[in-house]
Amino acid sequence: MLVLVAPGQGAQTPGFLTPWLDLPGAADQLAVWSDAIGLDLVHYGTQADADAIRDTSVAQPLLVAAGLLSAAALGDITPGAVAGHSVGEITATAYAGVLTQEAALGFVRKRGLAMADAASVTETGMAALLGGDPEVVFPHLEKLGITPANVNGAGQVVAAGTLEQLAALTADKPEGVRKVVALKVAGAFHTHHMAPAVAALDEASRSLDIADPRLTYVSNADGKTVATGAEIVARLVNQVSNPVRWDLCMETFQQLGATALIEVCPGGTLTGLAKRALPGVKTVALKSPDDLEAARALIAETGTPAADAAGAE
Repeated sequence: MLVLVAPGQGAQTPGFLTPWLDLPGAADQLAVWSDAIGLDLVHYGTQADADAIRDTSVAQPLLVAAGLLSAAALGDITPGAVAGHSVGEITATAYAGVLTQEAALGFVRKRGLAMADAASVTETGMAALLGGDPEVVFPHLEKLGITPANVNGAGQVVAAGTLEQLAALTADKPEGVRKVVALKVAGAFHTHHMAPAVAALDEASRSLDIADPRLTYVSNADGKTVATGAEIVARLVNQVSNPVRWDLCMETFQQLGATALIEVCPGGTLTGLAKRALPGVKTVALKSPDDLEAARALIAETGTPAADAAGAE
């Protein structure tokens, strides 16, 4: 059984979309999306520097566009389940048919702007903890007033808080943590610092045309499958101020019988976690079009069916 997943913020790197523009129709599609959301996706995906694409209001639409573009290059397939990490959940809603591609991009543009506004109130950030036992790490973070914003499984926890709190964490690491690595994000996402963005997204969600998922959709909130589009969108709204439980998502993949996992562009982070937490599950990360052949071979190996005409975007 194949799971299709989309990465979250921090996966972007300068120029990562450049090779994808060589695919037929890719540049035209990005131009259409750029006009629709008022953001030059081609420029930011090919020419902008690291600081420019670190901007939350830029990074989030760029990641969703990259995920949709690279998934389309796989052809019309029907994976056994879909999921996304943080902003990648919006990409997954389009895979599952909950939102159209255009609606997903419009919503993520509003999400990025709202979260950037919330992040501007206080200087905050996020950092990955390498190593450590969660039973030791979580109480230590609580002592410092820091939130375990991403519980990613395979022993990885991402902490979020003010820059002062993160500096204190670096100076006073929990026992067993080898290193604290600052992430390429511009705020303490999935914490109370994002509360103002929740209200903005709730308002934005009311105008969305929502459908029930045509694929099994696994939610970041608790790793459970969600059967209605309305519930999925409600979770997307609240997700920005609540922790991401990717560890529970991977447990659900295992329970569903996953044998293969493909991570769309810019892939690498989630396949790395899967290799450690899901032994025996074959993975492919779409970093460039050169990875499409391996992904298609894995799709064929799993016997994943093609989507019918009604289900294809």
